[in-house]
Amino acid sequence: MCTAPAEELVKQWESEQARLRQQVVEEDTEDWQRSPDFSGLERVGGVDLSFIKGDDVNACAQLVVLSYPDLELLYEDSHMVTLTAPYIAGFLAFRETPFLLEALQRLERNQPELLPQVVFVDGNGLFHYREFGLACHLGVLSGLPSVGVAKNLLQVQGVDKSEAHQSQIAALQKGGDSFPLTAASGKVLGKALRSSNKSSKPVYVSVGHKICLDTAVRLTHSCCRYRVPEPIRQADCRSREYLRIHFPAVDT
Repeated sequence: MCTAPAEELVKQWESEQARLRQQVVEEDTEDWQRSPDFSGLERVGGVDLSFIKGDDVNACAQLVVLSYPDLELLYEDSHMVTLTAPYIAGFLAFRETPFLLEALQRLERNQPELLPQVVFVDGNGLFHYREFGLACHLGVLSGLPSVGVAKNLLQVQGVDKSEAHQSQIAALQKGGDSFPLTAASGKVLGKALRSSNKSSKPVYVSVGHKICLDTAVRLTHSCCRYRVPEPIRQADCRSREYLRIHFPAVDT
């Protein structure tokens, strides 16, 4: 584990986040993003880390690549890793990004034709304490368009689980409906999206890199068979299955 004092480490990480934050592109950069039906998009990726219960160091880092729009599996990479950075709230990316980036780099080396054109990340992007969550971190370092999709609301920058927020959720009538997550500063950091007609509980979508928010929300909805977009759902399911097979005596 890292032995640097927590205060010194936080300062170092804050500085690194601020430096990388300057490289985030918050607009569409690819032709397929500007198409009403995402014409030209053929491969969507999803990443996730799953931990063995009671062990916050050893995890399965998972990458999947699905076809688009059929969302059929094209590629998967399950890899056991040992996390070396401590968990500090707001700095999750420093624990997880290196291993998710390695998975993308392995794919690019071995089967570059299957590299995803966009990566869905189980976590936040710009909807973050310093507007640089895991999806931004992975997007900037990989150079790939990325979207952050969180299952739970991060209460940050004035956004919280207020009565007004709950009322906005209740007003989402159908899959594809959304409302903005607006910081105290007035900046829209993401959107709450009802991703499926079958689920009234929203997901929280934010820009990671090289995509605008409206496109990210529209793409997320198009990748949802259930509440969670299929690339993330598949990454989560397959990493948990890997742990069940290889560590059958441990409850994951």
